[in-house]
Amino acid sequence: MRKLVGWLVAQFAVDRRVLALAFARMADGIGNSFLIIVIPLYVASDVVGGPTFGLAESMIIGVILSLFGFLNSSFQPLTGRLSDRFGRRKPFILVGLAGLAVTNLAYVLAETYVALVVIRGLQGVSVSFIIPASVALVNELATTDDRGGNMGVYNTFRLIGFGAGPVAAGAVVNLGPYRLGGLTLGGFDAAFAVATVTATIGFLLVTVLITDPESTQANAGADLSIDVFDRSGSNLLDPIFTLGVVSLFMAAAIALFATIQPQVNARLEQGSTWFGLQFAAFIVAQIVLQTPIGRACDRYGRRPFILGGMIVLVPSTLVQGFVLTSEAMFLARLAQGIAGAMVFAPALALAGDLAPEGESGSKLSVLTMAFGFGIAVGPFASGALVGYGFAAPFVFGTVLASLGAILVYTQVEETLETTASVSLPFVGGD
Repeated sequence: MRKLVGWLVAQFAVDRRVLALAFARMADGIGNSFLIIVIPLYVASDVVGGPTFGLAESMIIGVILSLFGFLNSSFQPLTGRLSDRFGRRKPFILVGLAGLAVTNLAYVLAETYVALVVIRGLQGVSVSFIIPASVALVNELATTDDRGGNMGVYNTFRLIGFGAGPVAAGAVVNLGPYRLGGLTLGGFDAAFAVATVTATIGFLLVTVLITDPESTQANAGADLSIDVFDRSGSNLLDPIFTLGVVSLFMAAAIALFATIQPQVNARLEQGSTWFGLQFAAFIVAQIVLQTPIGRACDRYGRRPFILGGMIVLVPSTLVQGFVLTSEAMFLARLAQGIAGAMVFAPALALAGDLAPEGESGSKLSVLTMAFGFGIAVGPFASGALVGYGFAAPFVFGTVLASLGAILVYTQVEETLETTASVSLPFVGGD
C-alpha cells in the first residue's frame, strides 16, 4: 500500500498524507453514496415496518435522506472548532469513519422506520466529524503555492467515490441473495456490508498513513470566532463568510435538478437513462476538472476562477428552465459542472490562505457547512417552485448565482501576488 501511495504521490505531486486521505474519503464515499440508492429501496421493501406517524412512504424516505444532510451541516462548525481547540485532526476523522462503519452495519438490524431515522441521523453526525477535519488537514499539509492543487486532488478522489457508489448499489441489491460458503446474504444485507467495508477501509488508511502536522497542535486554542463583517474595513463582509454564502448559493442552484425528475422527463420526452446521464454530467465535469483547476489557481490566483465559475453558473442554470431537448439539458448540466469545479477548490484554497494557523477547522467549516445546506435547500426549493412553472426553480437558481457572482466581485480579494500580472478577460481588475 505504501509503495502504491508513493507512486501516486509522484504522479499527482501532493503530500503523501493528502493522497492517503483522498483515498480514504473515496472509500467511505462509495459506501455512503451506496445508501442514497439503497435506503429508498429498503424503506419500500417488506423488511421495514412499524409506525409511520401519519407520513406517506415518500415522505419517510425524504425525512431519512434529508436528516443526514441537515445534521451533517449543522454539526460541522462545532466539530471543526473542537478539532482546532484540541489541535488534532486525525482523531476526529477516525471517530467519524468508525461511526460510519458501525451505523452501516446497524442497518442490517433495523426493522422499523424509526430505527432507520435514528441510524441515518447518527451517520450525519459521524460525517460531520470527518469533513471539517479532513479539509483542515489538507489545508495544513499544503502551502500557498500548492494549496489549490491539493484541494483539487482531494475533491477529485472524493467525488470518484461518491459517483461510483450509486452506479453499483442497485446491482448489488438486485443480484442478491448471495451464498458465501454456508452463509446466505440478502441483497440489502450485502449492500450494507459493502458500505461497512468501505468505511472500514477508510479507517485503516487514515490510521496507518496519516499523521497530524506538528504546527496544528502548536497553534491549538487560538481565536476560533467566525467573523461576519470584515475587520480590516476594506469590505463590508468577511471574505470567508462571503465564500460560505457563495457556496450555499452555488450548491442550491446545482441541486435544483435532483428532485424534479418526473417533470424533466415529461418536458423533454425522455426516459430515466437520459436523466441519469444529465445528472452524472455534473459529477463527471467535477472529477475531470477539479485537479487541473486547483493547480491553475495556484498559478493564476483564486479569485478569477471563483468569479468566472459563478458567472458561468448563471446562464448554465437559467437555460435548464427553457431547453427542449435531452442533449441540450446534458450540455447545460455539463456547464454547471464546469462552473462548480471553477468555484469549489479555489474557494477552499482562498479560505485556507486566509485562515490563521490552527484555525483551519473553524474557518473552512463555514464553506463545507454552507455547501451542505445548499444541497438541502436546492431540492426543497425546486419541489416548491416547480408548481409555478417548469422554469421557476431555475430562475430562482439563476438569481442566487447572480447574487453570488456580485458578492465575489465586491467582497472577495485575491490572496496570491501572482495574479497582479495576470489579466483574465472574464473578471476584470480588482
